[in-house]
Amino acid sequence: MSEKFEFKTETKRLLDMMINSIYTHKEIFLRELISNASDAIDKRHFLSLTNDKVKDLDYEIKVEADKALRTLTITDNGIGFTHEDLVNNLGTIARSGSKEFVEKMNKENQGKDDVDIIGQFGVGFYSGFMVADLIEVITKSPLEEKGYKFISEGLESYSIDEVSDASEGTKIILHLRANTDDVKYDEYLDEYTIKDLVRKYSDYIRYPIKTWVTKYETSDEKDEKGNPKSVETSVLETINSMTPIWRKEKKDVTDEMLNTFYKQKFMDWQDPLLTIQSNVEGNVTYRTLMFIPRQAPYDLYQSSYEKGLQLYTKGVFVIDKCKELLPDYLKFVKGLVDTEDLPLNISREMLQEDRSLTLIAKSVESKILSELKKTLEKDRAKYEEFFASYGVNLKYGVYENFGEKKEKLQDLLLFESLNSDKKITLREYKDAMKEGQKSIYFASAKDKASALMLPQIEAIKEKGFDVLVLTDHVDEFMLQVLKEYDKVEFKNIAQANDDLLTEDEKKELDKKKEENKDFLADLKNDLPEVKEVVISSTLTTSPCCLSSGNGISFEMEKVLNAQQDSDGKIRADRILEINPNHELVKLVEERYKENKDSIKDYAKLLYDAALIDQGMPLTDPKEFNTLLVNLMTASLKK
Repeated sequence: MSEKFEFKTETKRLLDMMINSIYTHKEIFLRELISNASDAIDKRHFLSLTNDKVKDLDYEIKVEADKALRTLTITDNGIGFTHEDLVNNLGTIARSGSKEFVEKMNKENQGKDDVDIIGQFGVGFYSGFMVADLIEVITKSPLEEKGYKFISEGLESYSIDEVSDASEGTKIILHLRANTDDVKYDEYLDEYTIKDLVRKYSDYIRYPIKTWVTKYETSDEKDEKGNPKSVETSVLETINSMTPIWRKEKKDVTDEMLNTFYKQKFMDWQDPLLTIQSNVEGNVTYRTLMFIPRQAPYDLYQSSYEKGLQLYTKGVFVIDKCKELLPDYLKFVKGLVDTEDLPLNISREMLQEDRSLTLIAKSVESKILSELKKTLEKDRAKYEEFFASYGVNLKYGVYENFGEKKEKLQDLLLFESLNSDKKITLREYKDAMKEGQKSIYFASAKDKASALMLPQIEAIKEKGFDVLVLTDHVDEFMLQVLKEYDKVEFKNIAQANDDLLTEDEKKELDKKKEENKDFLADLKNDLPEVKEVVISSTLTTSPCCLSSGNGISFEMEKVLNAQQDSDGKIRADRILEINPNHELVKLVEERYKENKDSIKDYAKLLYDAALIDQGMPLTDPKEFNTLLVNLMTASLKK
């Protein structure tokens, strides 16, 4: 007897929306159907513990293709469907039979046991209509005497018939759609496509997934050249690994196994620099297996680079690069998260608002930073290798969002410094500060050798104070966000300051400023591009230098003007500092006393010399060359 049923209006609407909107990649239909099969086996196994009618079995899931009939069949020996199940779970798309089943069994067992159930029968089953225009379901439950056949074209209606020869479990037969110019549905009948999809999406389903695999064996027959003939046979072979490496006990997983998994999964020829694992139970339950590549990907800093961890739900692959799981500054991390707390059919839109995912993301970030801190403390060489590749990412992490994460990241930063042969942390700098040192000093330069050539460094070196050498464009912006470390402020040696002076030295400096105020003022009048000319508090052997005051620094000026949307007019203040004790400055000052109008050319040469020392371009190279030649000629004629 055949029964006809009409789909409800909301079911039709949801089905249409699911096929055309929610599932944009047709290939996931196999993932959904295999997950449902795993779900059904879970249910049977659980019932077998408490119900004598239900026998435990050697469970398996089979995927079989028939190219002649153009059918793909997924078979399991799980719990099967009763007549009521077919109507409620396959006839109503949005109904969750799994949820009702768990609630019922937990109630009957006073919550002593739980079942690991994946997904929703309804939604997962109907994903088959993305590739099939007719689906048959032949099923039998051990809880009923009769078996049934469910048939639907997924449009208006479905039918249910009794069958007498159904085996316990469920067989789903997909009659594939006709090929189109855009989609070749026949590819889902290909042995290699089936294996690829199973390994991509369902490799870690806990039950064996089997399909017919072509094998070639040598026969006793010989060909015309006398060579043994090859015979083609088909073997039902398990194609999934079943137990994911991240769900195994740590004692059963070697470093070699982890390295092999990483290289195969993420297409790298080198072992990872660092492997990070966690198993978390609490407000959210999840496992992670993450890797930091030994070398940064070639496209890491290109706009096309996609960050994110692979997302699994109970061993089932859901999303390849879930960007919500990683902050931008950790985008180089590879790996996966496997959680118990997300539905299999979660969409990108739903992910953005999911509280569980937000909690997981925060925990993942903390775990990565914790492992980096541990590596810094216990394996300095490995951490320095990490920082050479990814340190700039941590610096951007400090700088972004107005320093929101600076407290988390500041102790992971490494810097070159003048007094150390190796890179040091801010804590190491602070602990080594000399008595009387008021600030953490830094200098922006191409490298350490270039920093040593800066004239402002002279007084700091004399006192034995260390100087951080900043070589990345983001460094000064980052320190501007940090402002201080452990209550000690950062100070740029290229910005005017007098905190290196004792009180007596400050009084002497004020005295010299007063004595030379006319000289300084006239130098300033001869240099319109300079904001101020001052007596230096830092120079000891150089005649002059440039500082930038308390606004943006010269390095910031370079970086900002290099940006595409800059008009090139961003400019740091230029303050010319002169050393009144230098012989050249004394000679210029004597010439000034003889003739106040005679120092204009000297002023320009002093300024150009300071630009050169600072590594900045000359305002007018031709004028500089002419002045230098003229002064040298005049000097030689004397």
